Amino acid sequence: MPQCIIGWDIGGAHVKAAVLDSNGSVLNVFQSPCPLWQGIEYLNQAVEDILQKTPDSNYKHVITMTGELVDLFENRDQGVAEIIKAMREYLSGQELIVYAGLNGFLKPSVISDKHYESIASANWLASASFAASKLDAGLFIDIGSTTTDILVLKASKVHAIGLTDFDRMVSDELVYTGIIRTAVMAVAQSACFKGNNMGLMAEYFATMADVYRLTAELNEAHDQTDTADGAEKTILASAKRLSRMTGYEYLDEDLSLWKQFAENIKTQQKNKIKQACEKHLSRNLLSNKDCFIGAGVGRFLVKQLADDLGYPYIDFSELIEQKVKGLEIDTADCAPAVAVALLYSKLSI
Repeated sequence: MPQCIIGWDIGGAHVKAAVLDSNGSVLNVFQSPCPLWQGIEYLNQAVEDILQKTPDSNYKHVITMTGELVDLFENRDQGVAEIIKAMREYLSGQELIVYAGLNGFLKPSVISDKHYESIASANWLASASFAASKLDAGLFIDIGSTTTDILVLKASKVHAIGLTDFDRMVSDELVYTGIIRTAVMAVAQSACFKGNNMGLMAEYFATMADVYRLTAELNEAHDQTDTADGAEKTILASAKRLSRMTGYEYLDEDLSLWKQFAENIKTQQKNKIKQACEKHLSRNLLSNKDCFIGAGVGRFLVKQLADDLGYPYIDFSELIEQKVKGLEIDTADCAPAVAVALLYSKLSI
């Protein structure tokens, strides 16, 4: 008998979840902050926060993760093992399934240390594999709060060069930049400011959430992270944080100056992602009729890149049968959680 499924994407800063009904339609999606580096109890709190918002039901739980990377754990293998253990304990009595990349879906009882590498940070493969099952070809790009994944899809398969984070960073399939948590100093070491190109302070004064708040492209519901200085999340506060990068004395009447500065920083981040996209387009596996598929909270940049490079654009949410619309957090924001749930639902029919 078909059963309701919750797909979980357990990150180091957020936990995302997608709830499917027994017919495989997405009923709802959620995102909860989870500073996992501070302790495993934050994972339990995030899961509890989400489950309190779901209807009472006997769910199957399907998980993927990137949270094993946090420095709470001595190494990735320990992180994978501890996250699975925590989820088993918290969801005691309910069925748990773990996504292991090319090794498919595994019950915890059969998982050993030989599986840890394929389980670690495999969420990108779930999202890209689901997109590939819906489209013959395209460039899948998921821009999140911290990272960007870029995958070539061809003949309804994911043509990944690397599988581990190391190999994917070498291949530019993983670009460590995102639109919320990434520090500005990690994006730009210099910028055009008041008519001059100048160096910037290498200090954690501002994040990319400040940049996109000033460019009016940030959905505030996506920003669940503390600001660099612990102050409020307003346009003026973001401008003040950005001003510290330059050493220029902040004045409220200079807001237009800081908006220009934010546009320059945005351009630098966008160009970094664009270069990685062009690298994969140069593999000549795609034509200019193939689309860019945008996922993640920063997919507005994917749409802009598709327009800049002359490719059609499709949103990840358009690939999904769903009964949820108009929420601040949507299915494309939570692509890996949605993908693991849907991929598993197809297997269990």
